Amino acid sequence: MIVRPRPHWFKMLFIWRGSVLRKLLPRLAIVGGLGVFAQLLHVGVDTVWRDRLELNLQPFTLLGLALAIFLGFRINVSHERYWDARKLWGTIMNASRALARQALTLTEWAPKSPDAQRFVRALIAHAHAFRHQLRQTDASEDLHRLLVAEDLPRVLAARWKPVVIQQLLGDQLHAARREGNLSDILSASMEQSFNTLGDAIGGCERIASTPIPLTFSVMVHRTIYFYCTLLPFALVGTIGWYAPVFAVFVAYTFMALEAIAEELEAPFGFDDNDLALGAICENIEASLLEMLGEPLPPPKPIPADFVLR
Repeated sequence: MIVRPRPHWFKMLFIWRGSVLRKLLPRLAIVGGLGVFAQLLHVGVDTVWRDRLELNLQPFTLLGLALAIFLGFRINVSHERYWDARKLWGTIMNASRALARQALTLTEWAPKSPDAQRFVRALIAHAHAFRHQLRQTDASEDLHRLLVAEDLPRVLAARWKPVVIQQLLGDQLHAARREGNLSDILSASMEQSFNTLGDAIGGCERIASTPIPLTFSVMVHRTIYFYCTLLPFALVGTIGWYAPVFAVFVAYTFMALEAIAEELEAPFGFDDNDLALGAICENIEASLLEMLGEPLPPPKPIPADFVLR
């Protein structure tokens, strides 16, 4: 995710990073070339062939309206998935902090004790492991850094690493109850936080494993490119050499909306407009380490235009 201060309205016209224009340039060049080709045909053939090659603009007006409605629905569905994912990660952050606070205040563990350190660091490892699971990246470095040696082999061998870490956390609480460091009533309170954490993880997995039905995306995609390919042949008879310019502008609008919807549809990736899962996990780690009373690394300088991963 690219983060920057709100630019001046004029500078916003020329923003490159974070826009989808880079992806669309080859396609827009093709539409512009078709516009030039349509205009050359318009001025280079006789009247009979010109009437056959030119298209009526009225069907494009109706189709453009329908296409705008379809794209609006596509954007709304994608943005709902994006915002739902962000709220779920906010729940993961809140539940992790709640569990750390409960472990440090409801048990007999001292903040500097090995049990407290093991529990809270495993919570941090849980967030990082889930980030790596969603992005299908290697979590080994973060797990080696945060987990104790006796927990590490089991987690590294697991397919669903966050679930195994939750099991280890539950086992540690069970041992605390058995040793008299945690009462059954307070254990039930912590179990609610575990359930909240599990529900949020399940929600993220639902978003990651259930994309928007392909048939709808294909239908909208085909309609956009059919519309943008034929539009120059409908414009040449009315606006002449301005046809390539307006065809490219209309194509940019429709194609950019589709590209934005594609990025928001899968919010856990590495696109410029995806969720900054790395930054969220760093916030979880910093807040939980502070609860343990450990020193935090100095804050990173924030440039005017930077990317959060």
